[in-house]
Amino acid sequence: MPTTKPLVVVTRKLPDPIETRMAELFRVELNLEDRPFSREDLATAMGRADILVPTVTDRIDAGVLSQAGPNLRLIANFGTGVDHIDVATAHQRGITVTNTPDVLTEDTADMTMALILAVPRRLVEGERLLHSGNWAGWSPTHMLGHRIWGKRLGIVGMGRIGQAVARRARGFGMAIHYHNRRPLHADIETELEATYWDSLDQMLARMDVISVHCPHTPATYHLLSARRLKLLNGSAYIVNTARGEVIDEAALVRMLSSGDLAGAGLDVYERAPAVNPKLLSLDNVVAIPHMGSATIEGRIDMGEKVIINIKTFSDGHRPPDRVLPNLL
Repeated sequence: MPTTKPLVVVTRKLPDPIETRMAELFRVELNLEDRPFSREDLATAMGRADILVPTVTDRIDAGVLSQAGPNLRLIANFGTGVDHIDVATAHQRGITVTNTPDVLTEDTADMTMALILAVPRRLVEGERLLHSGNWAGWSPTHMLGHRIWGKRLGIVGMGRIGQAVARRARGFGMAIHYHNRRPLHADIETELEATYWDSLDQMLARMDVISVHCPHTPATYHLLSARRLKLLNGSAYIVNTARGEVIDEAALVRMLSSGDLAGAGLDVYERAPAVNPKLLSLDNVVAIPHMGSATIEGRIDMGEKVIINIKTFSDGHRPPDRVLPNLL
């Protein structure tokens, strides 16, 4: 007799080719309306599913995991970050967690570089002026920004995305500096012409642009605290395409409002999807709605990784992208 296909519950709308392939391989419940699951919806889904496919919008904490049914054995996350999942509790309950690493590096690095260019050159501010109908024409002193050629870029978190940003920034003539838990291999440092700073404080005080690329963990919550933000030069810019919780957003707003920071490019927010309205009112802020990885190619690649993880697990093998608590 054929083996019963696992019941896979998907919490958000995924690209059509991915949903079609899932329907071919598994018994699948899709969210065609793309309505975010409530906490109750999530608990109900976990109570009946063999495999759950959540996204960053689903908060899977110990309380929700306590309502998981006996058949739930895999949480195949659609995304790289797993800070919204209590991986340790899932592991204790015998539930495997997987993610989708390595497929969003170039897309996120592209968006980061776009923000690094947009903020100092006041691109969004200029676009708003043009659409408002108030542009009076060219003037030698109008809409002056700052060049990035020759500026120092400080990267906080030099993993795959941080390194991809460094490669792009070098092409724009920026000097690469970085802070990481440990230095890169000497060959990579040489390739990137990157300078390692063991002290984050010392690096922050010397940079023209800071780009954040570390994950959100208990150790990195408010890593860029009010104290550390004050170390930045008043002419510095900060870009964050990682996780909003890494920056003390209230302190950031105060410094941007007072002119103690030149500007910010933000793709993530501390209380997303809520965004501090003061951020949106500032001309020196380019704020976009978590678009860092939003390419068709990237989303399909993510979905294919989810399918591989599910299929491998269902066939009785270890999925390739398993997330272990001790590696977070």
